[in-house]
Formats: sequence, structure tokens, C-alpha cells
Amino acid sequence: MMQSTQQHAASASDDKSGRDIAGHEFLAFTLGKEEYGIDILKVQEIRGYETVTRIANAPEFIKGVVNLRGIIVPIVDMRIKFNLGDPTYDQFTVVIILNIGGRVVGMVVDSVSDVITLSPEQVKPAPEMGTALNTDYLIGLGTIDQRMLILVDIDKLMSSAEMGLIEKMAA
Repeated sequence: MMQSTQQHAASASDDKSGRDIAGHEFLAFTLGKEEYGIDILKVQEIRGYETVTRIANAPEFIKGVVNLRGIIVPIVDMRIKFNLGDPTYDQFTVVIILNIGGRVVGMVVDSVSDVITLSPEQVKPAPEMGTALNTDYLIGLGTIDQRMLILVDIDKLMSSAEMGLIEKMAA
């Protein structure tokens, strides 16, 4: 009897959980020594790095493709894309599978740390200066305690002409 009451109370409270959050949730990941964040709603899944099939004449940052449950997914190494030195592939290397505009794309990062909720006050505009990342693709800088996340607009980045992924995949 008590168990069913607890279940009923839990299901009633679940109706609004996640919808009343004041800020946005970001998946935090590392590239080199920097910590980045992307909108958690764009993330389909997180996988360990596995060998990819290379594609002839693809840009260096496109590592190749993998077959993910029957879907051919292009894999982009963000460390190469952002010129962060020679990438190493170890047990911490992760592929974040993204769903952008109905297209599935994989993004190789050094590691994934956690999901962070940021309120609008915690997000500062990106500075206009020469960085490894074109500031057009930045939402801003998220600050939480002593951490600073570089917030990336993953839609803009992956659908940019420079990446060519979304247009090519749609054609």
C-alpha cells in the first residue's frame, strides 16, 4: 500500500520535472585543456571511440564514417577542426552522437565530464578576439563556480559551409 502511494506521488511530481528549469542544460566536454559545452538536447548518445572507415578526399577533420545501427554517420574530430594539436585516441576519447536538423553526426572529443544547468546570468557574451574558434559559432562563456565553459552553437558549426556536412548529407 505504501509503495503504491510513493509511486503515485513520484509520477505526479515527474510531470513538471525538467520543464521549469530556469536555464539551459549543456553537455560539458574537453578538447585539449579547454572545457566546452553544447546544448544537451542536440545529443543523441555518447559512445567510446571506435575505428572509422576513411573517406577519400575528405577534409582532415572528417575522420570518416561509422555504421550506427544501419545509419552511416560522419565522424568529425573537433581537436583537428579547432587546431588543438595532434589528437590521441585512448580510453577517455569519446564520440558524441548529435542530431542536428534531422541529420546524425558524430563529434570526437577528449572526454565528457557532466551535464551543467546554466541560468541566463551565468552566460556571458563571447569576447571578440582571435581564438582557435570562430566566434560566430559561440553562444558565449558559461561560468559556474571556478569553471568556465566555452558554449558552442553546434547547429551553426556543423551546418557551416566550411564543415559542409549538413548540406552534403541533405543532397
